Amino acid sequence: MQVVHFGHACVLLDTGTTRILIDPGTFSAGFEDLTDLDAVLVTHQHFDHVDAERLPALLEANPQAQLIVDEGTAPSVENATVARPGDTFKIGDTAVRVVGGQHATIHQDIPIVPNAAYVVGDGAFYHPGDSLFVPDEDVDVLGLPAGAPWLKTGEAVDFLREVKPRVAVPIHEKTLASPQMAVRFFDLLKPEDTEVRLLTPGEVTAV
Repeated sequence: MQVVHFGHACVLLDTGTTRILIDPGTFSAGFEDLTDLDAVLVTHQHFDHVDAERLPALLEANPQAQLIVDEGTAPSVENATVARPGDTFKIGDTAVRVVGGQHATIHQDIPIVPNAAYVVGDGAFYHPGDSLFVPDEDVDVLGLPAGAPWLKTGEAVDFLREVKPRVAVPIHEKTLASPQMAVRFFDLLKPEDTEVRLLTPGEVTAV
């Protein structure tokens, strides 16, 4: 599988036969030029995960792409399939299973919104969105949240240790002044057989 990280939560997965873009949000750059997408997946309604201004043009340039979104995002977009925990979608020859269901708590006074986490290719890649939900499947490559208002480094490390992926790709890093600091902790405290790999935004990486 090839992965392109467009910064923050936005990643492109290319299996060789299927191209899936996840969370094209406002903090991410470069995804708007993509073509030949088979699906666009959105984990939740926050602007850093779905850019309402750039999404329509992206879909227009990819008319064959399925748009799959969580329940909270669904009312604000057109022609989307709603993803709920337990759902399974077939995108080309790639299965996508929806898990989780809720955004992590930011503060007790801030309402919790729906969050659809996506297990792609029977665990080939897992994007948790803004959650630390641990799926049942073995995960090969994990999109690991590095920094957020709802997250501290120790929680991210514990999540990494529970999932135990072969490779952890830090995402959701745009809220940090120095993502490298979080990556150092991840690398220091990771499971023994896990590689932590910080991707260069926009660069195609085989994982």
